[in-house]
This record gives sequence, C-alpha cells and structure tokens, in this order.
Amino acid sequence: MKHLNTSRSLGMRTLAVHGGQQPDAQTGAIATPITASSAFSYPDFDSGARRFSGEEPGYMYSRFANPTVTVFEQKLAALEGAETAVACASGMAAISATLFALLVPGDEIIHIGTLYGGTEGVVRNLLPRYGIKPVHVANVAELEAAFTKNTKVVLVETPANPGLDIADLAQIARLSKAAGAVSVADNTFATPYLTRPLELGIDIVLHSATKYISGHGDATGGVVAGAAALITPIRTLSLKQFGGCLSPFEASLLIRGLKTLPLRVEASSLSAQAVAEFLDGHSAVDTVFYPGLKQHPGHAVASQQMKLFGGIMAIELKGGLNAARTFLDKLSIITQAVSLGDTDSLACHPASTTHSAVAPEIRRQSGITDGLVRISIGIEDTDDLIADLEQALEGL
Repeated sequence: MKHLNTSRSLGMRTLAVHGGQQPDAQTGAIATPITASSAFSYPDFDSGARRFSGEEPGYMYSRFANPTVTVFEQKLAALEGAETAVACASGMAAISATLFALLVPGDEIIHIGTLYGGTEGVVRNLLPRYGIKPVHVANVAELEAAFTKNTKVVLVETPANPGLDIADLAQIARLSKAAGAVSVADNTFATPYLTRPLELGIDIVLHSATKYISGHGDATGGVVAGAAALITPIRTLSLKQFGGCLSPFEASLLIRGLKTLPLRVEASSLSAQAVAEFLDGHSAVDTVFYPGLKQHPGHAVASQQMKLFGGIMAIELKGGLNAARTFLDKLSIITQAVSLGDTDSLACHPASTTHSAVAPEIRRQSGITDGLVRISIGIEDTDDLIADLEQALEGL
C-alpha cells in the first residue's frame, strides 16, 4: 500500500488527486470502490456492542458511516486542512445538521449579510420554532455590537449568494473567539482551492458539495469540516438522528469531482474575470457584482483571502425584470438553470428562483432586485461565453 510523502507540504492539485484515499487494499483498484451496503457485520456480540457504544471503531450502518463516504470525507478534510469532516445528503442537510448540533433553545445565532435562500429559511423561520433566536447584521462592522451572552454561533457566506458580498473571515474568527461563539463559514462559492477559512481562524467550514465539489451537475451532497471536537457532535447528534446521510453512489461521484477541483475552479475563475470586465463596460448593464473588479467594495479583502476571485458573478440589468427575462431567454451556450459551480455555465434570476421564498423586504435589503441575474461561469472557451452574453444583451 502506498503512502503519501508528508515530509513536505503538498500542493492542492496533488491533495485533490491523492488526499484521503489509497488504492483498494484487496483489489488494488485506484478508483474508490462503491460500498453499496446498508449494514455491516461485526465479529461477535461484544464487538457489536462496543461499536455501537463508540468504544471500538468499525462500520455498523451506512446512516452512521460508509467506507466510500469516509474516503470523500477524508479527501475534503485534506483539502480544507481540517482534522475531520462529515458528509451529508445535501448542502441544506449540512447546514441543518451543523446548526442543530451547535444550538439549543435560548441560544442566539448571528448571521452576517446575505445567505442562500434555503439557509435564510432555516435561520429565520425554522430555528425560532425551537427557541433559537436569529440576529442579523448587515456586515462585519456591525458584528461586535451584536454579541450577547447567548450568542453561540456566527454564520457567514463569502462570497455571498447571490450578490457576491465579501466578509473578512479573519476578523469574524477573531471576534467570535473573543465572544466564545463558534464561527461557521459557507465556503461553497470559493472552495478550498480559493479560500482557506480554517487557516484564517474559522471554526467550521461547510459546502454544498452539489456545486464545485461535484462540478459535473450529477451529484447532490453536503460536507462539514473542522476540529473533531466540533464535527463529531454533528455526526452523532444530528446526522444519526435526522438521517440526512450521503449515499455511497453520490460519494463516489463527489470523490471524482474533487480530483479535478483545482483545475476546474482555476479555469472558471480566469474566464469569469474576463467576462466580468466585458460586462462592466456594457451599456445594458448597470452594475457587475464580482470581487475581481477593483470597484467592488470587497475587492481588497478578497485579494487577501482568495487565491483568485471565483467563477460566480451577478449583474444588475438597467431594464429590470423585462430585461432579465429577455436576456436569460436569449442565452445559447449559457444554460438557464439554478445551481452553480458546474462545468457548464449557468445563469438564473434569483428573485424568482433561488431566493423566491425569501420575504420581498429581505430580498430588497439584500440587493436581490428584479433586474439581478446570477451567472456561474463554467469551463467553456472564454471568447464563446463573451459572444453569447453579447448577443443576449443586444437591444436591451
């Protein structure tokens, strides 16, 4: 069995291919086998009792852990520089498992800026049903004043969905630690290739693995990573009880996706920079929200905590809703669909899709207008994407 040489720090592309996995011990298979078993035998009565009590390692039931899923968890943990990780059935399962493991009635959670619509729903609508109080602050400048003795969690997305707001993760980590709160960063847009939240002091990092980690639009999953003291309760208290476990089939696809993550993210990020610069000069576009543009309010912070500026952007069209409808319907190479981080470039209208369940007044506060379009740049040729955008904007 081969072992990675850990005498020197390995690069992200090497970790993406080799981190967290070995050739199969029995067959030598390079690709991780799919262990399609719901239950696992144990040698004897006492061994089974010890496994279920946590005294002895070993697989018992795939809702708790599965060998294929374990490889995905280990690979993601290696890329994030985390002690351990736990995989879930979706990004929302990861968010929910994390928050319900960390919070109890009487606690408060501070959420910063804009969140994905599904996350907004959990924080603003679901948690209060269980006596957990959400506290919203518009930006990091308002964070310190929002802490109380009941604050247990600080939650942030950066870049944020869909307006690409940037939050200073090092500052959030510092303020949260001083207040005794656990900091949680959704790293879905940036991926571990572009941003390293744990290295910046954040306690827990999570992803919708459906997006860049899968990268091919064919798998749904979520993952949470950090120190074992924080991640283990997410598995034992939330994942086991709520049952949002990742399928070994999905895990296999996500392992495959992680192997090419650095290549895909770099390609889409470089294209996105060129696309953003083109859109920034177009007469039909009022504003381009992309942290790689120098006029973006978060450009300076993004330059410090991101390797590149990512493959996602949003544009505000001058013609509002009608312009957004016409523009999206005219796209040819870029596909009109939700989700992001795919090899295919995708575009959507957040106000009527991803954030349609968010109250209109909250959408307005977050800058999610009827003229806002989110674009996820894939790995197609940059010139072809710009040509497609140019024809779709013509006449608006």
